[in-house]
Amino acid sequence: MPRYFTEDHEWIDVDGDTATVGITEYAQSQLGDIVFVETPETGKQFSKGDEAAVVESVKAASDVYSPVSGTVTEANGELEDNPALVNDDPEGEGWFFKLNLADTGEFEGLMDEAKYKAFVDKL
Repeated sequence: MPRYFTEDHEWIDVDGDTATVGITEYAQSQLGDIVFVETPETGKQFSKGDEAAVVESVKAASDVYSPVSGTVTEANGELEDNPALVNDDPEGEGWFFKLNLADTGEFEGLMDEAKYKAFVDKL
């Protein structure tokens, strides 16, 4: 399953025509302790770059953007009751939502893991 990253520190795992989206370890470390997550409703459609979710920490609130276009097929309901999942496992169990992909050509502007690591190292 390929994983891509954005300059806004979202990650996206692709499995066929389904993508799982969350925030990176780096984003979580910058935010600090996550206290609230608002995920999108199932059926909501996004274009690449649209605001898709909100994450709030003790430090700040941030928007989470959709890395690609698609329709939400599932939101991580666990985050409503346990937003700390994002602190514990931001690139795993702390995922935000899943999308049915609209255009796989949109992956071209995203980074692979090596490019993302180099990007973060420059920050």
